[in-house]
Amino acid sequence: MEPIVSVKNVTKTFTVGKTLFGRPNKVVHAVNNVSFDIYKGETFSVVGESGCGKSTTGRLINHLLIPDSGEIWFEGKDISKLSQNEMRPLRKDMQMIFQDPAGSLNPRMRVEDLVEEPLLIHTNMSKAERSKVAHELLEIVGLSSKHAKRYPHEFSGGQKQRIGIARALTVKPKLIIADEPISALDVSIQAQVLNLLHDLQERFDLTYMFISHDLSVVEMISDRIAVMYLGSVVETAPKTVLYKNPSHPYTQALLSAVPIPDPGHQKERIILEGDIPSTINLPKGCPFAARCKMCKPECLENKPVQKEIEPGHFVACHLF
Repeated sequence: MEPIVSVKNVTKTFTVGKTLFGRPNKVVHAVNNVSFDIYKGETFSVVGESGCGKSTTGRLINHLLIPDSGEIWFEGKDISKLSQNEMRPLRKDMQMIFQDPAGSLNPRMRVEDLVEEPLLIHTNMSKAERSKVAHELLEIVGLSSKHAKRYPHEFSGGQKQRIGIARALTVKPKLIIADEPISALDVSIQAQVLNLLHDLQERFDLTYMFISHDLSVVEMISDRIAVMYLGSVVETAPKTVLYKNPSHPYTQALLSAVPIPDPGHQKERIILEGDIPSTINLPKGCPFAARCKMCKPECLENKPVQKEIEPGHFVACHLF
């Protein structure tokens, strides 16, 4: 089965310091040699702590950022070096749901116009046809078509995120990149939005790349999961395998921190000690070595490569 998205050895840096003559002398290594595949119809989640590069990876796939090196393939086509004009026809196939629903909606536009905007850019529909699609989608995501004439400030956070989801669906995309879509919402509203995303996936045969730091949320919605640390993917596995048999020490520490709603259940917590290395001066060997209790001399010298320890389960660690 061919993947719908294939990320191959992608690296992205950002300049943060310059010399007196304007030459870059400090760069942040946001994404380092990342590789993974996303298959049609699945929910592929990327998890990790803040600053690990997961949102940057999503923006690289959507061509909002251009990689320094590596390749990004979408439906068998290398899109990593396309110009903005060459990328425009593919935009309708790759839509994004942003973390802050309020920040992604123009406060001066009515909801109807916000949802219609992708149709205005990518189709030749008339105003009446666009309006009909917008009203139908608002109903599908749990809002009323009566809301179409209102402005974003008149809605709650959960309702704004539903508007963002409706807008992403207008052009019938093949891939939706959801960047922390529920982290700004109340817990009760989070469940509603997750259920909505699941229902929409079945209804429209959608493929999701779901970016999150919340492992309990990821367990609900994912098919496969990639764990990122300091710009690198340290473990990739199907959901059931990852939660049953976490193999990388960082993944084990993350899962040990997930709260269990049972006061009688005692769980051994793995406390990570030491500081996170700087993304400006990356360590020579394994990025997790400074905080790992199982660190060996080899870990400090050589960066591990991903190895398949069982079918579909990849780990970048010298323990394997």
